[in-house]
Amino acid sequence: MNISTSPPLQARGLRKSFHGRPRVDGVGFSTRAGRVVGLLGPNGAGKTTTIRLLLGLIAADQGEALVFGRPYRDLERPATMVGAVLDAGGLHPARTGRQHLRIAAARADVAPQRVDVVLAEVGMTAHADRRSGGYSLGMKQRIAIAAALLGEPELLLLDEPSNGLDPAGMRWLRDRLRAFADAGGTVLLSSHLLSDVQDIADDIVVIADGRVVADVTLTDAVATASGDLEGYYLQVTGTAGVR
Repeated sequence: MNISTSPPLQARGLRKSFHGRPRVDGVGFSTRAGRVVGLLGPNGAGKTTTIRLLLGLIAADQGEALVFGRPYRDLERPATMVGAVLDAGGLHPARTGRQHLRIAAARADVAPQRVDVVLAEVGMTAHADRRSGGYSLGMKQRIAIAAALLGEPELLLLDEPSNGLDPAGMRWLRDRLRAFADAGGTVLLSSHLLSDVQDIADDIVVIADGRVVADVTLTDAVATASGDLEGYYLQVTGTAGVR
């Protein structure tokens, strides 16, 4: 893994409104290589919008989003630097998992041999030639994760990647992400499953009402709440958790 010397992710004063309502209101944080960062917050807090801003999928009203020191759109062969899972429901129901990954590899200028490698990594080899319309949500999620791994990226941005996974799949994902970071990669993991985040995260960023209300190491977070990430989360979000 060829790690860049620039911070993997930097959000600098990001602001984004929809229909006059602020969704992201001055979000700022940065990540370090070799770390799993848990991105936490209530529903509607701005987590998904923040990830989409970092990936250049939507334009910020103000602020700057940098990936390895550059806007995502300026990266050369971005799939070899960044992998993302945003929506497992985006698979074409008439295509097989293998077809989906072959198309993704071709678009990303990734060697087609990587398709079989990532299918094996996510445990989908036996189901690769079935149409995705017959997949369970967990199987679709595994194909989405496989697509994120195609280019052997240095950074993963994952929005609720454990959705639909059974307990064995969730354990596999935790182990895979931890190994990825231990090898020098960086993971930004948005999740509502605080116990899973506590199992693998090094750092915690909490967003509430579009603003960063905490940016700490996991060690410091749980030290203030008797070793419990959920307790810390409730402390820093307060009534922002009520929807």
